[in-house]
Amino acid sequence: MSTQTMTPVGTANIPVRRMDFEFDDTIPKYWFDNNPMLTMLLTGLSCVFPEGERMFMRAVRHYQDQITDPELQKEVRAFIGQEAHHGKEHQAFNDFMAKKDLPIARIEAFVKKAIAFEEKNLSKERMLAKTCALEHFTAMFAEMILENPQFLDGIDDRLKPLWLWHAIEESEHKAVAFDVYQKTVDNYWIRSSEMAVTTVMFSFFTGLHTVELMRASGEQRNIKAIAQGLNKLLGKKGFFRGMLPHYLAYYRPDFHPNDRDSTQLRNKGLALLKSYLGDKIALAA
Repeated sequence: MSTQTMTPVGTANIPVRRMDFEFDDTIPKYWFDNNPMLTMLLTGLSCVFPEGERMFMRAVRHYQDQITDPELQKEVRAFIGQEAHHGKEHQAFNDFMAKKDLPIARIEAFVKKAIAFEEKNLSKERMLAKTCALEHFTAMFAEMILENPQFLDGIDDRLKPLWLWHAIEESEHKAVAFDVYQKTVDNYWIRSSEMAVTTVMFSFFTGLHTVELMRASGEQRNIKAIAQGLNKLLGKKGFFRGMLPHYLAYYRPDFHPNDRDSTQLRNKGLALLKSYLGDKIALAA
């Protein structure tokens, strides 16, 4: 896009955008379809992002000096730049949601402690494999949003850019951690087994954080909201329907994230993001 300028650490395909989102206190507590479950599900995920992104950066940085391919080196720097900004923006969002009398700080502290435990007890190979697994999850969710932007329709207009921007960038850098893993570790058993473990842990703790936030809001028995939320996610036209083949593809020995060319999806997403933000989408110099 003609308004964009490249940051020193960005690449043509993985630009590093400085968004500096601001969140208006008048945004309602239940900003997603006025639905407590959907709102708290995404809020719970956001609580994981700041420390989670830092873990991703640490896992990749550990192997950075083993990368000899200059193009992959550039992509690693761009990946780190994008992830750093994701952490920053979601921290700002989390601070905003904390003003809604939610136990954001408690969940963030739990996440930080859990990741520290993993980093102490798992090998560097496992931590990089975990990063690859979680990057596959975020890429799946991101590209589902880009393919079905109507999923964002129920989100308050002032928050749509945050989630859309994050989705675009997760798709842009979806192969970087994987390429680092293949160049340095290249162990199929570690990669596939860590995906299986991470799937269970990610699903369990995502549900746990959602329940904790709903309980803090007094909405844990709101059956109508839960049913509506589950229908939007898992119903006949649900967000997660059709995602299983994409997930299972990760277990193929010859899998690569770029097996699915998502260029057109990202271009579609960028056009939509520009419609929300105008020239504010321009990259920081």
